[in-house]
Amino acid sequence: MADFYSLTVKHIEKLTPSSVAVTLDIPKELVQTFTFTAGQYITIKKDIKGKELRRAYSISSSPKSAAITIGVKKVDRGGFSDFANSKLSIGDTLEVMPPEGRFAFKPSDTPKHIAAFAAGSGITPIMSIAKTVLASNPKNVFVLVYGNKSYEETMFYKDLVKLELDHANRFFVYFTNSETMEDNALFGRIDTSTVNYALKNKHKNISFDAFYLCGPEAMIHLVTDTLLENNVPKDKIHFELFTATEIKDELPITPEGETQVQVTVDDEVFSFTMNKKMLVLDAVLKENIDAPYSCQGGVCSSCIARVTEGKATMVKNQILTDGEIEEGLILTCQAHPVTPILKVDYDDV
Repeated sequence: MADFYSLTVKHIEKLTPSSVAVTLDIPKELVQTFTFTAGQYITIKKDIKGKELRRAYSISSSPKSAAITIGVKKVDRGGFSDFANSKLSIGDTLEVMPPEGRFAFKPSDTPKHIAAFAAGSGITPIMSIAKTVLASNPKNVFVLVYGNKSYEETMFYKDLVKLELDHANRFFVYFTNSETMEDNALFGRIDTSTVNYALKNKHKNISFDAFYLCGPEAMIHLVTDTLLENNVPKDKIHFELFTATEIKDELPITPEGETQVQVTVDDEVFSFTMNKKMLVLDAVLKENIDAPYSCQGGVCSSCIARVTEGKATMVKNQILTDGEIEEGLILTCQAHPVTPILKVDYDDV
């Protein structure tokens, strides 16, 4: 299930002083494998200083593109984002898992009016969604509010300006900078007034079909609350975090004792005993079982599995709906077993 493929770096573009766009070439024999829906992400595996790192990066290119482009903002020292910004070169190969993710836009024949709110590197999946919305129907409209510190730190700034020029009266972008006052930009962070300015002032006559939010958790909560206060149905609001929130202080008291665990991955069944204080994914990886995972922070959806017997409680959930949880799905990176026996199936999701 956790298959990785070697892809060659085709192009690297400096976006800001601390971010790059990395384009990966997709060979003909892997085109089907790497077909994706706008908004999805890939997982990259890289050994750095003797340690295997896995990082999830949203795809910014259009699904119609012959290659896959991701935006990588430097957020660590000695990690993959540091490597991508300072050492990665054209011609290098990276181990990449095929696209996945539920934060996606699927085109339809019916004209769509879409609004998006992004901050920082949260723009990456929004780029792919915006391109797809605009290309899939000449009557589609896309409104974007994008927050950064300054224009200099704005990823894909030139691409967004070009989209606005190429799709006049259909693509509208409102830049908001928190540290600099600049022409054609709002000042400050995305807040309630910014949301209302875009939706109730500039585009008050548009009835939006969906809202896509990507950025830090605080921004997502603020925008979501504002939309709900404006009577936007909850099922129209889609969001994706680009960083995991620290959860150590939020951990509930976990049960004592051990659990007999049975895990199904790629039609193979593995059995072992784990302490209930451990997270299921941590225990699975400790047993050297090749289960799918990426962020390990409850941000992506790579490690979803179905509980077929027993029960597990999640510490944090930003991905699964109430209905999916009722069906038995869990994020194994966030789940503690609470019963003597737990059976999970990574194949049945």
